[in-house]
Amino acid sequence: QVQLVESGGGSVQAGGSLRLSCTASGGTSSSYCMGWFRTAQGTEREAVAATYTNGGSQYYAPSVQGRFRISQDNADKNTLYLQMDSLKREDTALYYCAADEAPCWWVGSPDAQHFAYWGQGAQVTVSS
Repeated sequence: QVQLVESGGGSVQAGGSLRLSCTASGGTSSSYCMGWFRTAQGTEREAVAATYTNGGSQYYAPSVQGRFRISQDNADKNTLYLQMDSLKREDTALYYCAADEAPCWWVGSPDAQHFAYWGQGAQVTVSS
C-alpha cells in the first residue's frame, strides 16, 4: 500500500513563496508518477504539476508555468518538492499530492483518475 506524506503550505502575501513536499513509499514499484492537484472553492480540481520520479517529462498547468517548479530530493527520488514562487491570490487552494505506481502519461493535462493514492492535502492561502 502506497503511503503519501505531505508537508508545507501555509499563508503568504502575494508575490511570496511557499514549498510543498510529498514523499511516496510502500509500493511495489521503485518509482511513481507523482504530482499535485488543487481545489479551490467554486472551482473544479485542477492538475498543477506532475512528473515521473524515474525521469521524464514534467507537467505544469499554464497558470503556474514559470512560477512553480518540481524538484526531487537528492537522497530519496520519491520525495518531491513543489516550489511555488510569485504566488497570486488565485493560487489559494487546497493542494493534494497524488501518486500512482504506473508511469505518468497525459493528454493535455494529468487526469486525477490516473492517481490511486492521495495525500491529506495542504492549504495554501495567498493574500493581497
